[in-house]
Amino acid sequence: MENKFRKALFPAFANGNTPAQLGYTFPAEWAQHEATWLSWPHKEASWPGKIANIYKPYAQFVKLLASSEKVRINVLNESMKAFVLKYIIEAGADLQQVDFFIHPTDDAWCRDHGPAFLVNSNAADHKKVIVDWGYNAWGGKYPPFDQDDVIPTLIGKEFNIPVFHPGIIMEGGSVEFNGAGTILTSRCCLLNENRNPDLNQDQIEAFLHEFYGATQVLWIDEGIIGDDTDGHIDDTIRFVSEDTVLSAVETDIHDDNYDLLQQNLKTLSALRLLNGKQLNIIELPMPDAVIYDEMRLPASYANFYISNKQVIVPTYRCKKDDLALDLISSCFKDREVVGLDSTDIIWGLGSFHCLSQQEPKV
Repeated sequence: MENKFRKALFPAFANGNTPAQLGYTFPAEWAQHEATWLSWPHKEASWPGKIANIYKPYAQFVKLLASSEKVRINVLNESMKAFVLKYIIEAGADLQQVDFFIHPTDDAWCRDHGPAFLVNSNAADHKKVIVDWGYNAWGGKYPPFDQDDVIPTLIGKEFNIPVFHPGIIMEGGSVEFNGAGTILTSRCCLLNENRNPDLNQDQIEAFLHEFYGATQVLWIDEGIIGDDTDGHIDDTIRFVSEDTVLSAVETDIHDDNYDLLQQNLKTLSALRLLNGKQLNIIELPMPDAVIYDEMRLPASYANFYISNKQVIVPTYRCKKDDLALDLISSCFKDREVVGLDSTDIIWGLGSFHCLSQQEPKV
């Protein structure tokens, strides 16, 4: 990036001290974790009429995570901590692996409001830093969000980790990493006028380079029907290795997602990685439409979470569940692939990847 361009976009970081310039990068999700961060669900408006139904599957998610890494849970207060303990004890989670932090949140979507951890194993002092992107609840859709917006900085203070503030809106679910310099993202989300209306695609890419330590940004166009995030990539396309992606496809030509996901496939096939190679694309079926209260929900098998020893995949009481689990299993020979019922959780318009944020091990 030209120095003049950098100074104009990042005046506070003009002297060579963005995370990228300091040698920090955002690892792939399959890199070893120190922990997974969660924000316990409590906002009834996110699961109207169903929030009580989600606690058991959510606690099962905690149990699975705790079998191979620390689980760090943001809660409102000691009363909520006691409430959470009841559910995770009932689920059989290893309590020695679970830590609680009194960090009040507005909602549960830690992928988007949680800290972005970058690492540099060669750093003299701090081998891990946090980027605290701005957060506005997907274009101001669900106020208030001021407590969510400060979660990364609270965690940085708790652990004495340096925190960078780029000063623009960015959500963790909008970006996907291969751990080798490439980010996948979607125009329908990052270029939406409700995020950063004063920035164009080149400028957004500059922020991704400087604050995620990326070398290359690849763009697709579309999200799925029912996704209130305006098209997060973690519902459509996921890296499973440096050169391989799982791409959600709809097989029913009459489904509203069919053309959108075919367009993504076409775009993906034309993209090239830094080494000039084409992506290896594996098609991942969409589940049958999940409809609740006359609303099409953004159910997708792509919203899986990769923990240290498992891949936790949302399932939807659907005949395609087993096919999706088998396909994902073929991509992760070193991990157990576990299906976990997300039929109630998806009423909140997200699933296990949306709810979690990994903290890498250095």
